[in-house]
Amino acid sequence: MGLTLTQKILSAKAGKEVKPGELIEIDVDMVLGNDITAPVAIKEFEKIGVDKVFDNTRIALVPDHFVPSKDIKSAEQVNIMRKFAKKYNIVNFFEVGRMGIEHALLPEQGLVLPGDVVIGADSHTCTYGALTCFATGVGSTDMAAAMATGKAWFKVPEAIKFVLKGNLGKWVSGKDVILYIIGKIGVDGALYKSMEFTGNIKALSMDDRFTIANMAIEAGAKNGIFDFDEITEEYVRDRAKRDYRIFERDEDAEYSEIIEVNLEEIRPQVALPHLPENTVDVDEINKKIKVDQVVIGSCTNGRLSDMEIAYKILKGKKVHPDVRLIIFPATQEIYLECVKRGYIEEFIKAGAAVSTPTCGPCLGGHMGVLAKGERAIATTNRNFVGRMGHPESEVYLASPAVAAASAVAGYIVSPEEVE
Repeated sequence: MGLTLTQKILSAKAGKEVKPGELIEIDVDMVLGNDITAPVAIKEFEKIGVDKVFDNTRIALVPDHFVPSKDIKSAEQVNIMRKFAKKYNIVNFFEVGRMGIEHALLPEQGLVLPGDVVIGADSHTCTYGALTCFATGVGSTDMAAAMATGKAWFKVPEAIKFVLKGNLGKWVSGKDVILYIIGKIGVDGALYKSMEFTGNIKALSMDDRFTIANMAIEAGAKNGIFDFDEITEEYVRDRAKRDYRIFERDEDAEYSEIIEVNLEEIRPQVALPHLPENTVDVDEINKKIKVDQVVIGSCTNGRLSDMEIAYKILKGKKVHPDVRLIIFPATQEIYLECVKRGYIEEFIKAGAAVSTPTCGPCLGGHMGVLAKGERAIATTNRNFVGRMGHPESEVYLASPAVAAASAVAGYIVSPEEVE
């Protein structure tokens, strides 16, 4: 029996053919940590007793969750990273003003590439599978061990094959695709499995793929991964900092399940509180769900195409007077391009607050925490109880198009309603 795409990559790293359920230890190509998880890993690293990291070019330290530092504790967290980076000459430490949201920043900088094995002490590390690599989240202790040894261990996952058919409709994006899928299979529908996407993937932009892979963890998956094609090649060609290797699945690969997804059937989606699986078509919402806050950004939807969609909807319009709209371009590069294109000016004219790149409100960190009884619609990835602030607040998940339209209307609406 042949191998899935994930199994192909893991087999190459292991130097043998691996099987689902097998425990393996392999070399990693990149180790990632942020300002929440890296300080814990650094403390554990110091306990190991080594005097150097395995490779100072293969570690990325990205302060992005509570930065610019919101209080003394968050400032101390980043300072731990800063001192560690200086001590061990970590090339890829991204200071405020040069940083971005980690899962948008690393692909943009060409630090994660096709065929890689990437681990990050953050659950949304699976984002990078859009580039046909194996990427998954780990704990801070695993990160510490990997910084010292360059190795990590895994249980080889089974895989679900998602065969995409057709094309996306107007105002439908990768966010709607993954919310639709999670709505069908549930938040544990791919538990410790690889979600492998094939078929008509050319219907999806690179940004769409990043969004879909990012939320594989919301279905319980070990990783999400896309076939390599000309869109992937175009993205990595001028960004890659080193050589990379292209893998393809075997035609006779074994999957635990094969699911066909007709893209043309998907309408803009909204995930109702308090799970990403509580999805409905925006058209099925038959009452006015008023919102107090709208967030457009995060590692899921803060990329340039997301900003462009928000711009198209907000241009010439005003944010509803009862709504706070906060927009977070995911990296400095994206922010600068938004300035050049005039997006930021239109956002501000519409009445939005535009922030430096940060995870901020996504995890109820800062720059948009919800009070008791407040309701937000966000392009983020989780809507658990208390995710963005008070446990009696509510979070609805949606695409940038739905979020921007709702900011104008004051309640959750389809983009068509405010065009």
